[in-house]
Amino acid sequence: KTERLKLLELLWISSVLGAAAMADSTQQVQSMVNFITSEAKDRAEEIEAKALEDFNVMKLKELQLLKAKARADIQRKEKQIQTQRAIARSTAVNRSRLEKIGERNNKLNDLTGEVSTKLGQVTSNAGEYKKLIVDLIAQGALALLETNLSVQCRQKDKAVVQSALAEAQTKYATQIKAQTGQEMQVKLALDEKNWLPESKMGGVVLACHDGKITVDNTLDARLHLVMENDKPSIRAQLFPSK
Repeated sequence: KTERLKLLELLWISSVLGAAAMADSTQQVQSMVNFITSEAKDRAEEIEAKALEDFNVMKLKELQLLKAKARADIQRKEKQIQTQRAIARSTAVNRSRLEKIGERNNKLNDLTGEVSTKLGQVTSNAGEYKKLIVDLIAQGALALLETNLSVQCRQKDKAVVQSALAEAQTKYATQIKAQTGQEMQVKLALDEKNWLPESKMGGVVLACHDGKITVDNTLDARLHLVMENDKPSIRAQLFPSK
């Protein structure tokens, strides 16, 4: 009986110790689980914070890129607008300048037409026209300084030019004597094979050496020469600076 009691006591102590050990083991496991869970939570929070930080950095970079692109687009558009405005201004200025040049050329052409009309009136006056022909022939002869010259004119001016040749020869010799003190004569002959076009206003063309050298003293050539040489003064009178 006594041994049986001892055995029961041993069994009871063993069961108590086993239960205590079981409880202690369970508590250790729970502690480990709690630790692992806490570590996992902390790690998860760190990963989430890192991910949020990376996202914010990426979003900031993307925002900066978008802003830079927007600024570049705005600057490009501003330059385009400035270029278009500059082109428009230049086009307007050029158009205005061309219109002004066109108007001035029209006025010069009108003036040339008026002078041509008045020159035509001179040719209709035989006396005045002969004096003009004498001067034109003498001037042409002085330019060439040859002893033999042919004189071309319009066919309808044949009579007046023929009548002016002798007087032109005398005037040439007189001017040579006055300018150089030398005696020099010129022989003038009317060229009846090569008439000037009837479209010419009048005047003469002097030629020598078989027509290789000529002096154009037609009224058309003289008018053109005057308009070209005196164009600055003519423009100044027609278009005075403000």
